[in-house]
Amino acid sequence: METLPHILVVDDDREIRDLLSRFLRKHGYRVSAAADGRDMRKALESGRFDLVVLDVMLPGEDGLALCRWLRSTSAMPVIMLTAVGEETDRIIGLEMGADDYLAKPFNPRELLARIRAVLRRAEAAAAAPDVARGTITFEGWRLDTERRELYRPDGALVPLTSGEYDLLVALVERPHRVLTRDQLLDITRGRETVPFDRSIDVQISRLRRKIEDDPREPARIKTVRGGGYVFAPEVARQ
Repeated sequence: METLPHILVVDDDREIRDLLSRFLRKHGYRVSAAADGRDMRKALESGRFDLVVLDVMLPGEDGLALCRWLRSTSAMPVIMLTAVGEETDRIIGLEMGADDYLAKPFNPRELLARIRAVLRRAEAAAAAPDVARGTITFEGWRLDTERRELYRPDGALVPLTSGEYDLLVALVERPHRVLTRDQLLDITRGRETVPFDRSIDVQISRLRRKIEDDPREPARIKTVRGGGYVFAPEVARQ
């Protein structure tokens, strides 16, 4: 049915593609499959998807590059499949904007649980009202919580992933308050799944590159040694 969530599985291993397609269909999802980046782009051009399961090791354009391209065009949730023990790929994947990752080999039931958790977060973010609907401003920046959009002081739109947006809202809703990594995980993810303990640090780093004048010397999102992070600017609501 058209109302069922549509998953795009991108993996060059035909056995994995077929296994995941059968398993996810059995559990109530529509599934399309692609063997490489070219097939993935064609699928995205011709259909609408709710989430992409994306393997890192692909022939030609790899999964990390494809995730970066996806993030430049869409906020669609992405779960990356990485080689076991490749922590570097996981860190880079989160920096590229992936919502979660899973190391191969994996139990399909674990992937199913992560898909459900990521889709729940995406649906809740889109449907549930924010604590304060309207516009939040700081130092000339404007965060539109109706449209989930961030604008620079010069009026330019700053693209944010769903994870970056949720983290920024968590910070601006609590200015001048030190928030630990655990608190930020609770606020933004509800502890449904914790990919690994550096995920918040990676998201903070991505946000700083987008809103700081000098990300190496952050003045808006400050680190509190041994404590967490604090949003320093004065915040106003409209």
